[in-house]
Amino acid sequence: MKTIATACRLLSIFLLTFLLGGCGASMQARNLEVKESLLVNPSVLEKGTGDQALYRYINPKADFLRYSKIMIDPVLIGKEAELDTEERENYQKLANNAFIYLTRELGQDYRIVQSPEPWTMRIQIAIIDADSSKTVRNIMSSVTPIGVGLSVAKYGASGKTSGVGEITGEFKATDAMTGELLGAALDRRVGGKDFKGVFDTWHNANAALEYWAQRFRYMLCRGHNGTNCVKP
Repeated sequence: MKTIATACRLLSIFLLTFLLGGCGASMQARNLEVKESLLVNPSVLEKGTGDQALYRYINPKADFLRYSKIMIDPVLIGKEAELDTEERENYQKLANNAFIYLTRELGQDYRIVQSPEPWTMRIQIAIIDADSSKTVRNIMSSVTPIGVGLSVAKYGASGKTSGVGEITGEFKATDAMTGELLGAALDRRVGGKDFKGVFDTWHNANAALEYWAQRFRYMLCRGHNGTNCVKP
């Protein structure tokens, strides 16, 4: 009976932690080690500030007002040769979702096309790295005093709490006809103590992909001098 009571008490604390004190499904990591790049030469990227991507580049000569169509390439997967069958399947699901999110967001403001045309911006995305949340570690780091303490210490040191997922993505925008580089970004997001992340171990990574798609739409809206740009 004592064991059952303890389990119920831990479950109650767990539910309160996630339902009342959660930190959201996705937040920007504090840092990112630029080890590899699939889309652009890392030397062109500069450190972002504020809520910008951790590393970014904007062509100062780019005229975003001229573009009315968007072409979205299939999402690339980094280190694919290193992945086992299950990991590759999970990464491919993330890649498919990234394409869906981006098409949904940008399709509200642009005509989505399948091949290069005049006045078309080409969007390319690569998933450099991703990791799922770890259910047991996530729960224990949220409900036990020692676990919470270790999680807080880890967050203080790395900007990531224990047991949560993460993802690193790279983005590139070019003129679809000329190949001129318009902009690029490299960013990393980690999960917060979000309730869904316990039951869907890839929820944090998916939430980051959805955020990036919304952010992309917001930045392009700003580039068009829009007045109703929605910041995610």
